[in-house]
Amino acid sequence: MSKLKWKVHHMPDQGGRVVIITGATSGLGKEATKVFANKNAHVMLAVRNVQKGESVAKEIKQVFPAASMDVRMLDLSSLRSVKSFADEVTTAYSQLDVLINNAGVMACPFSRTEDGFEIQMGVNHLGHFALTGYLMPLLQDTTGSRIVATSSIAHRRGNIDFDDLNWEKRPYVTGKAYGDSKLANLYFTFELARKLNGVTNAPMVTAAHPGWTSTDLQRHSLPFRMLNPIFSQSVEQGVLPTLRAAIDPGAQPGDYFGPSGFMEMKGSPIIVKSSAMSQNVSHAKRLWELSEEQTDIRYGKII
Repeated sequence: MSKLKWKVHHMPDQGGRVVIITGATSGLGKEATKVFANKNAHVMLAVRNVQKGESVAKEIKQVFPAASMDVRMLDLSSLRSVKSFADEVTTAYSQLDVLINNAGVMACPFSRTEDGFEIQMGVNHLGHFALTGYLMPLLQDTTGSRIVATSSIAHRRGNIDFDDLNWEKRPYVTGKAYGDSKLANLYFTFELARKLNGVTNAPMVTAAHPGWTSTDLQRHSLPFRMLNPIFSQSVEQGVLPTLRAAIDPGAQPGDYFGPSGFMEMKGSPIIVKSSAMSQNVSHAKRLWELSEEQTDIRYGKII
């Protein structure tokens, strides 16, 4: 992998490609949408608030009049919504080149999804687990397709209690729940990469994290809001690991991209190393089995 300081201008033209970005109304998702649209991809904004999505699309078109976008409703806290979205997409589209699982919630008060999942594990991991499963046939039908999972430095604080995935037995600790969900994103990435190994025309699965990037995701965290002016980088810089994970021709299945700087907080996107715990194969397999049980999505029927 080249040591060049990778920037958006290193990203080739994306004309003729179809890209789905979840959580495209703000932060990293919105910025990734801008970049892909400017690079001539057809971008699907998969958003919970369609009105906000339409507003973002209008804003982007004012800058890039030729931008090709499609705003569709997706609520990752509802498996019913996930299936409805996937059904719409697979009916309307014959290809899907890039799926960026970007949407997330962070350090929010305790709540449950429509299906009874703890909100952060439910949205950040289980919703995307189901979405990717439903879209896998379309991804497999598209040569050179790619899946990108969005993790976080916070995965290093994760230590999933597999006997209490939805916090029914323990006092809720929102920061820990977030770290668990970001660790789950990496377990998902690494286990899916293993499952797809040797599968004909399989999509490549990679992961990325944005370092310390100032976004709306941190609105529930007072320490982040206080320290952002000192430590954070811009969303334009923070989105680069995601973009590189999505298109770098030298990437390999399971590669994890993040900033190159001190403690991976800032800097140009490079391949970084995840925690030792995230490399635990038996834990990844355990989470996969639990995710199948919780969502009733069986990838074994797909891959």
